[in-house]
Formats: sequence, structure tokens, C-alpha cells
Amino acid sequence: MKYECIRSAYGKKLVEAGAVNKNIVALEADLGKSTMSCMFEKAYPNRFFEMNIAEQNMAAFAGGLALTGKIPFIHSFAIFASGRCFEQIRQSIGTAKLSVKICGSSCGLSDFGDGATHQTIEDIAIMRTIPGMVVLEAVDANQVEGLVDAVVAHDGPVYFRMNRSDSPVLTQPGEKFEIGKIYTMREGSDAVIFACGNMVSIALEAADLLEKQGVSLKVLNVSTLKPLDHEYIKSFADGMKAVLTAEEHSVIGGLNSAVCQAIAGSFVGPVVAIGMNDCFGFSTLDYQTILNYFEFTPERIANDVVKSLGAK
Repeated sequence: MKYECIRSAYGKKLVEAGAVNKNIVALEADLGKSTMSCMFEKAYPNRFFEMNIAEQNMAAFAGGLALTGKIPFIHSFAIFASGRCFEQIRQSIGTAKLSVKICGSSCGLSDFGDGATHQTIEDIAIMRTIPGMVVLEAVDANQVEGLVDAVVAHDGPVYFRMNRSDSPVLTQPGEKFEIGKIYTMREGSDAVIFACGNMVSIALEAADLLEKQGVSLKVLNVSTLKPLDHEYIKSFADGMKAVLTAEEHSVIGGLNSAVCQAIAGSFVGPVVAIGMNDCFGFSTLDYQTILNYFEFTPERIANDVVKSLGAK
């Protein structure tokens, strides 16, 4: 399987978008070599603002830029982009519905070396609560390119999260990204799993394991975490014996909460949440170690599917 860095693909695409739209500007919180906003800085130094370690000021400043007709992309690690400047995002961007684009890099557990303080398991929940905020997560390096185009075109605030580690390439280059669309990665008839980010590839591996057992798992890439139409989500659950969700995020307030809100009262069957169960991560030497610890694995998903179906 081919792996590529989502962050690098994003940096290159932002440069391309900046060549087309001169109103795009980039702001950074002293992490440009990690978020890859450094590529934009090199290409357009006069449209790049190094705000240093001051995310609150960065968010408020971006709101001011948006009022002048600019399209600001602000960057930091997801934990800081969503948490440190929540008030400024809510007050200076959200209430006025300004077209500020917030890049939360190194999301989930992907910043494995820095531990709980830098691993972001709350950002989807935080950003989903802001009225009018769009929340996205690209599944791979190809999809992030279409995501950037959609984000630029969207009139209003957007938060998008990106994995730090290289990710499997699951989509084709050049595919149009549609905000609000759920992408079917594999058809199935027994159970369906709503997954986002890195968990999509893990769910696809689980589907391969289940196929050998005669179990058919439908795998969905939920690259839009908000907005999600309830009837649209219900349509994927219709006829299924079980529904699962998988996210590198807390099960509280994230993808599982969104799916459960949608299917409540209509789906009769087990609903299984795969995510962080009200706990923090920790520092490890590699990404796979922490994924294994929290059982974000194909084997765990396959076992949960079998259990939810009542199979022995």
C-alpha cells in the first residue's frame, strides 16, 4: 500500500490555491515546518504572517483580515488551534460567520512523541459546537487537495484536522471534494462503519478480515464531521444489523455522537463506538504502539462487528 504525507500535500495545494486566489493569506503559530505553511511563506512572503506562539492573537487577527476581504488560513497543532484560542474563534470568527479557515495539524494521537498535552482528542467536539462552523478531516493526501478547494470556496468558517503521520492513499487524485458528502469506500450488507481519518484504512483492513469469516462490512469515509444531514446518515444505516463508528478522537462529542444523534429513534440494533473512552493518550516511540494500546486495530474492529452481530 502506498503512503503519503497529508501535511505535505496540503502545503503544496495551499501554494497552488494562493497562485489562483490572491486573497488567500496564511498565518502561523511558530510551527510552519510541521504544519507545512512554510511552503506558503516561501512562495508568498508578503501574504504570510508569523504570529509566534500566540494562537489567540492569530485567531483575532485573522478575523480582522477576513473583514477586509482576505481568506485567512491559520495554522497550529490541532490541540492549540481548537483549544487555546476557542474564545477568539467563537467571538471574533464564529459569531460573525467570517471566512477564516483553521488548520488543526497533528490531530488525534499522531503526535505520538509529545504525549497527552499535544494529542488532540477533543477538537471535533469543540468545533462542532460553534454554530455555522464546518468541520472536516481528509482521509489521505489526494483528498486534502480537493478539501482545500472546497474550503476556499466555502463562505464561512471552517476547521479541518490533519494527521501528522504518513497515511495510506485510498482515493484517486483530482477527485472533487464535497462538503457534507459521505464517501463509500467499500460496499457491505451486514454492518456499516462510519469512520474518519486514519480509522478509515484500519476499517478497510477489518473488512478484509471479516470477509474471510463470511461477514460483509460497509466502510464509509466521513470526511465531513459537520454539517451532516440526519436523513443522509440514516440512509446508510437502513437495512444494517449493526452500526459502528471509528475515530481517533474521544467518543464524547465526535463522530459517534453525530451518528447517534442522527439515527436515534430510527435504528433498532447495536451501535458500537470505537474511539478514546474518556481518557488521554501518552508519549510513545512510534505511532503504531499507541494505536495498538488503544486497540485502534483491524482485529479489534472485526471482533466488535462479530460481537455486535451476535456471531460466535
